Amino acid sequence: MPRKRPRRLASALILVAGALAIAACGEQYPNSTFTHLTDFNTIIDGLWNRLLLLGTIVFVLVEGLLIYTIIKFRKREGAPEPKQTHGNSTLEITWTIVPVIILAMIAVPTVDAIWKTEAKASASSIQVQVIGHQWWWEFRYPQYGVVTANELYLPAGRTANFQLNSRDVIHSFWTPQLGGKRDVIANRTNYIWFTPDSSLAGSVFNGFCTEYCGSSHANMRFHVYTVSPADFDKWAAHQKEQAALSPVAAPAPATPAVAVKVASAATKPATAKPAAAPVFTPTAEGYEFPLDKMPAHTLPQTPMPVGDREVKFDDALLAQGDAARGHDLVANIANMGTVPCLTCHIIKGEYMVGGKQMFNDDGAKAPNLTHFATRHTFAGGVFRSDAKTLARWIKNAEHMKPGSLMTTLGNGEYAPSMKSKRTTGLDDRQIADIVAYLLSLK
Repeated sequence: MPRKRPRRLASALILVAGALAIAACGEQYPNSTFTHLTDFNTIIDGLWNRLLLLGTIVFVLVEGLLIYTIIKFRKREGAPEPKQTHGNSTLEITWTIVPVIILAMIAVPTVDAIWKTEAKASASSIQVQVIGHQWWWEFRYPQYGVVTANELYLPAGRTANFQLNSRDVIHSFWTPQLGGKRDVIANRTNYIWFTPDSSLAGSVFNGFCTEYCGSSHANMRFHVYTVSPADFDKWAAHQKEQAALSPVAAPAPATPAVAVKVASAATKPATAKPAAAPVFTPTAEGYEFPLDKMPAHTLPQTPMPVGDREVKFDDALLAQGDAARGHDLVANIANMGTVPCLTCHIIKGEYMVGGKQMFNDDGAKAPNLTHFATRHTFAGGVFRSDAKTLARWIKNAEHMKPGSLMTTLGNGEYAPSMKSKRTTGLDDRQIADIVAYLLSLK
């Protein structure tokens, strides 16, 4: 039996060594943090390399001395008992001073790296407010008046300063290839900043929540698009505008309202219908990161739910979807026996009173949908923004994403939050119209 034990140990070591060798053969590390793509990562990678070098030196020396001592002073048959030593001042002083020197060599660059990465961002930085929700990310650009969700645009070569807050539990904001992670907490504001290298224009990176925050923690992702300054300006100018198909604010009447009413009654037949309100058409030239330039590892591969959680939909209706009807449904969905979309979502240009938005993003419970169709992903970055997936999400988001706080809207669908089937709601044709409307919000 004693002879078999070393063989088993050797077999296990060979197996582990083989697995490590195979793992080291990969050439692609798409989410590695050991990059020099930003100043932040360059600082951290330099610190890591120094600590790894010093740690390796200490390990080799200590283990070498240990092995030497075991071999030299091992028990030998017939050998006299080794000389017993009780204290050695030189040795004790040495093993005290050497670790102090090593720790100083570790502490100095570590503190220096902390000071650099915790310093305030430059005054010319682009300011981004990052708000964590269960389970999606909200991004606000106060300098540009832009609010978006799950997709973060940054101009390459310009420092971005992130102000981090949470609306519920603790989250953690991390884009491995661009910068370190930072906790996102409800009762305090954290900051982190980095400068994407100017050569990164036209690149896209994965972002994650790295603090367990509930049942869909793994489904709380985002994408970072680093684009040229000119493309960023185009994107921001377009995102600032109100949504397509939203009502155009009527100009102030030139005469008192009473006079207009009397004149209208005198000149129009009683049966005449009011002219359809004009709708807004975005005027700024926009920019959208090309879908065909997104690497495979940045495209969501989330499968559709199956079995009891499968969401069935008549896809043939999607070709018949009408954006105008969809707009009316989104604005007036309360009469379908469910929660109005604009109770939680914001669509800029809807609910305008006196030329001002009646509701704003400060109290938003769900992603801003103003320019939804310019995003390649939705639902916390886990699904692609295509018609088939979006239709199933609207019909039963709770089945599509575990723990989703979005209401199940499909008539006859089982809603886990209600623990029952809906007896009211939207049919597939109405959902197809809403899909057409959302995909028109360029």
